[in-house]
Amino acid sequence: MLRTEHLSLAYGDKPVVDNLSLSIPEGGITCLLGPNGSGKSTLLKSFAGLLPARSGQVYLDDQPIQQWDRRLLALRLAMLPQKPIVPEGIKVRDLVALGRFPHRKWWQRNQTSDDKATIDAMAMTGVSDLAERAVEALSGGQQQRVWIAMALAQGTDILLLDEPTTFLDWGYQLEVLELLSTLNRQHGLTVVMSLHDLNQAAQFADRIAVLTRGRLDTIGSPREVVTEALINRVFRVQTTISSGQDGRPFCSGFAESLKDSPPVIDRSLIPGAAQRETG
Repeated sequence: MLRTEHLSLAYGDKPVVDNLSLSIPEGGITCLLGPNGSGKSTLLKSFAGLLPARSGQVYLDDQPIQQWDRRLLALRLAMLPQKPIVPEGIKVRDLVALGRFPHRKWWQRNQTSDDKATIDAMAMTGVSDLAERAVEALSGGQQQRVWIAMALAQGTDILLLDEPTTFLDWGYQLEVLELLSTLNRQHGLTVVMSLHDLNQAAQFADRIAVLTRGRLDTIGSPREVVTEALINRVFRVQTTISSGQDGRPFCSGFAESLKDSPPVIDRSLIPGAAQRETG
């Protein structure tokens, strides 16, 4: 359904993704893992057709993503960036309803089917009771649910999320991930998301793709991917892998970093540092 073949991406002259071939299974949850700067966010942008390829291609249903009409593409996939911008003063119901935009011509007003899709999306994400609240007044976890509701109202098969748990406390992180898992199981939504937390990826993903320096390092099930050897090699830390109640791997007992020792900072070069230390 969604795949890349020998994909290379860049920002200007700076290469970010290099010769990456990857297939996203339909109806599953795929997590992208990797150190900062490994190309996860850039890859998601290319999946959404927001970043042209330097070479290679992204395909949706065997058609190059750049050949898709933008409105038709919006009927197939939705993307939530790391920091979506909330329009000032907009209410939850109105933000969720924006997801229906690809289903209408520019001159058409909301129809009964749009209203139903908006109501259903709010119900599925548990934000119906917030419909008349201003989005900017909600907590981070509530806002993330509203953004997911907007994507659901869009009526797509594929949901792309760039670090959906960023800036959320641990409880809200689990709430959002459990919501995505429920939507996947009950409605067949294909989810592709980047995460930083290895244990969260191991708990919720069907497949994990690990990127390093813009290349695909490893791909497979959580049991195949989340190993002590991989974490040592990719993230340069030592850990112990145990098995959770459901048999999924769990990382614990992180040891000291195996990275090179950090550089010695000459504090005399930091303005005011000497005065603060002697004061």
